[in-house]
Amino acid sequence: MTFPNSAFLPIVVGFFGLGTGYFIWGGQSLFGLPKSSPEVDKTMGMWGLWMPGFMQFLTGIILWIGLTWFNVFGYAPPLYMAALAFTAYGIHWFAMAHRRFIGSSALPDAWMAIAFFLISVLGIIVFFGAGDIPVAIVFIGLALIYLTEVPTRFGVFSGARLVGLWQVLTGIWLMYLTYAVTLNTILHTKLWV
Repeated sequence: MTFPNSAFLPIVVGFFGLGTGYFIWGGQSLFGLPKSSPEVDKTMGMWGLWMPGFMQFLTGIILWIGLTWFNVFGYAPPLYMAALAFTAYGIHWFAMAHRRFIGSSALPDAWMAIAFFLISVLGIIVFFGAGDIPVAIVFIGLALIYLTEVPTRFGVFSGARLVGLWQVLTGIWLMYLTYAVTLNTILHTKLWV
């Protein structure tokens, strides 16, 4: 079976989901609103599961299937990195959301943050190398989040608000990319992506 190439990449789903998650979680960390409580943490967990978790995971799976089974995205090697990142970050958010929903410790997230810092650096290398600066900027934001998260979770540095700042700034950039990719695809605008 051969399928025609699709001009409609699912990346906007992942961008929007992660951007929303970073506004919710980053906004709370940066501004302290809403105040943490068992009820708020359950709601934060639910949002983390569905928006950045499910939406990124869904994007990653669609990319994998489109790249490997049906070849509907043509030969686009950077999408391989995008599929890896969306899938890995989606599952990562499933775990963080569940942890927050049930009220378990965030301290082991320090070890997770090392791996996600490394995958973020890989994304920077791939997308800068491919000349896709706007997506490389997303991975710079991700790297800053996890680079700050490691010493924060290990208790060496009090950086929860700084993590929140990186999340909010990365969320703003992800919303820009959501708009730019959508408008460029539908209205044929020439926004930077």
